[in-house]
Amino acid sequence: MELAKYFKAVVDADNGQVVICDTDHMILYMNEAAKKQYRRDLTGRNLMDCHNEKTQGILKKVLAWFQAAPDHNRVHAYLDPRSNADVYIVALRDDAGEVIGYYEKPEVRTLDESPFYQMD
Repeated sequence: MELAKYFKAVVDADNGQVVICDTDHMILYMNEAAKKQYRRDLTGRNLMDCHNEKTQGILKKVLAWFQAAPDHNRVHAYLDPRSNADVYIVALRDDAGEVIGYYEKPEVRTLDESPFYQMD
């Protein structure tokens, strides 16, 4: 079974933007929601080129913190008031627990008031 295609499908189905980077801050993947949010596909570019010096320094500190301990896995980065979402940076680890990258993921604060199991 090719498990990778299922993981990709999960990320692609997410309504929130997901940007996946390696430890060199290269953008490996952006789901469609991220491409829409940032108005372009930045895959293959270095995330540092998309940010100012202050944010670059923060991203370097976050990665170092992830690498410092196996239980350092999630950082609350900021609140996006446009979408009322808390944005987190989350460590990606291999089977040995080593940091292989990170991803940015929003969690919307707004209560979803749509009906449960509405399928028509």
